[in-house]
Amino acid sequence: MSRLCLGVLFGGASSEHEVSLVSGASVLRNVPRDRYDVVMIGITKDGRWYHYTGEIDRIPDGSWEKEHCTPAAITPDRGRHGLTVFHPEGVENIRLDAVFPVLHGKNGEDGTMQGLLELSGIPCVGCGTLASAACMDKTVTRTLLEQAGIAGVRWEKVMCYEMDSFDEIEARIEKNLGYPVFVKPANAGSSVGISKARDKDSLKAALEKAFVHDRKVIVEEAVVGDEVECAVLGNDDPFVSVVGEIVPEADFYDYDAKYKDGTTALYIPARIEPEVAQEIRRTARQAFLALHCAGFARVDFFVRKSDRKVLLNEPNTIPGFTDISMYPKLMEHSGVPYPQLIDKLVQLAMERAGANG
Repeated sequence: MSRLCLGVLFGGASSEHEVSLVSGASVLRNVPRDRYDVVMIGITKDGRWYHYTGEIDRIPDGSWEKEHCTPAAITPDRGRHGLTVFHPEGVENIRLDAVFPVLHGKNGEDGTMQGLLELSGIPCVGCGTLASAACMDKTVTRTLLEQAGIAGVRWEKVMCYEMDSFDEIEARIEKNLGYPVFVKPANAGSSVGISKARDKDSLKAALEKAFVHDRKVIVEEAVVGDEVECAVLGNDDPFVSVVGEIVPEADFYDYDAKYKDGTTALYIPARIEPEVAQEIRRTARQAFLALHCAGFARVDFFVRKSDRKVLLNEPNTIPGFTDISMYPKLMEHSGVPYPQLIDKLVQLAMERAGANG
């Protein structure tokens, strides 16, 4: 069987650029080379695209940008169906059979890249445009999940233009949620811009911090309980992994704990009751389908300590793929090793593109 040509996108114009480099390098190291010819496509933090032909080991620290880079772009022209590379001597077109956008956060996980690939006619690993956009916006996600009857934490939405009425906002939040609360940009992933507020003053500071990343902010009640996750893989009939448990040393599972310091304790399987684990896996599948996800997603939950109620926290449509990331760890524990996982994800993308085509 002839090898397929797989484009792997890494970097991106996002606050999560650096972790995407690490995830992208990890994916590249694990692509089954007997099945795929790989085209590496790097995007700088300021949004410049390059066809990269250097060593994978130069990607994580950002030094890939210094050499072996040729300006390039994925074109929406379906006749080209791939990457256009702009060499000094002329243009080269590389046909891509599929693309894996290992891009976290804005301009990669939010439906923008998925829309470009849909226009281009190139199968895209992971969720499509609609699901990516819906899952990126935490307020939209909450609304859709509530409509589907899936329980989550209590929340309030705050827009940046409402800050002139901060006293009214604060009174509403204190009444409906109580302190402490978590304050998050609605459209930033992986704990970027998130703070825990314990009173009026810290709430104002947390809102101002979140508004640096987005004009819309979600404020959520703080839940005392277990933080657990499971990995979902598939299209119309998805497989759900075992449940994993996260015990962060910090006040919450922030960006550094997820991707940098490695101090968070991970337990696979989670140290929870079997019936609770079963409910989590069932709910993850229900949410995946309700949000029209495809390919893969990591779904995060809380299990409240007081009554063991399962509360869906959020789905992640392009979860981390670093060495300390939960998604590949959960899948490996469930019998799907990393190289096989990547192969399966590409096949799922091509299956969905064929069905839509």
